[in-house]
This record gives sequence, C-alpha cells and structure tokens, in this order.
Amino acid sequence: MNASVDCSRNPAVDCGRLIVVLGPSGSGKDTLMSHARRALGQHASVLFVRRAITRPADAGSEDHVPMSEAEFDTALDAGDFSLTWSANGLRYGLPREMVDHLAQGNVAVVNGSRAVWETIRSVFPTAFAVEIRVDRDVLAQRLEARGRESRSEIAARLERAGALEHSFEADHVIDNSGPADVAGTELVSVIRSALATGA
Repeated sequence: MNASVDCSRNPAVDCGRLIVVLGPSGSGKDTLMSHARRALGQHASVLFVRRAITRPADAGSEDHVPMSEAEFDTALDAGDFSLTWSANGLRYGLPREMVDHLAQGNVAVVNGSRAVWETIRSVFPTAFAVEIRVDRDVLAQRLEARGRESRSEIAARLERAGALEHSFEADHVIDNSGPADVAGTELVSVIRSALATGA
C-alpha cells in the first residue's frame, strides 16, 4: 500500500479498503454497522461513513447527514462528494473525507446500494462487498414491524430484494436471519481482517 497516493485527486486508484455493506431494506444493515461501530469506533484507522441523504434526520434509523435538494446541489457543486447516486426518490452522497481516509491506507465502512455496486467498485477498485442476507419470511416480518409501508409497498420491496440478490457477486455474505449480535460480530471480524492485512 502506497500511503502517499492522493486519492482525493484520483479516486480510481488502489488505496485503502472500502467495505461496502449491502442488502435489502429491513435486512439490518444499520443495526450491524452500529454494532461494529461500538466495537471498533475507537480505532482511528476505521471510518464509519455517514452518507448525505436528501431526507430528514428522523426519517429512518441510519445515522446520516440530512440535506435538502438545494443543499445537496450546493455540496455537489463544491466537490464535497466522492460519489453520488439516486434511488427510491432520494439522492445519496459519499463524503470526500472518506477518500482522504482511504488515501492513508485505512479502512472505511459504508452502507451502500446493490444497484450501484458496480459503479462503486469502478471508482474504488479495492471496494469489498459484504452482503447482508435475511430469510424472506423474516424480512417480511421486520418490514411489517417497522410500520412505515403498506402491504403492497412491502410486497414490492420483497420482490426487488429477490431480484437484486443475485445481481452481483459479494465478497462476503452474512446471514442476519437470527440474532443481530451474531451477525454483528461477524461483520466486526470482516473489518478486523481488513485492518490486519493493512487493507
């Protein structure tokens, strides 16, 4: 690893290790990342990335940077993002600081999107896909328990989740159908492995 590489000027280089946590809504990505943050949050070499999203701070469990459409546009014009995409009527942005962190040969962990995984990997060649899978019945129960969507909307989410499940090849798969602390511990192990190998 060449820590002198300036990824902030050229993101498409081999530097650091970006761990991208992927999975359908309701699979528990946020819960597992929170578990990992509690276990590894004191490691300066690990950055748990807060995505900028055009939705209010109280609209979901993910710890994100809430932005209006205008604020997002301003940040985009200012070059504050290393990568952006749109999904489900929302816009997402990964902060430039993430690239600077990776430039030092460090590890960054981010909640990603399966639909844009290939784009993420093209920008960050060392990106490592961790897919969170959940039994379909368990996923349906979790979505219903959240109470955010109608049955028809949940059915659509389940359909989309199934279609995307085989749309890419994950580097590591975690089954989160059972206790979250078990899957969370597995995610911590994946991150520790990246640290041990120097990304």
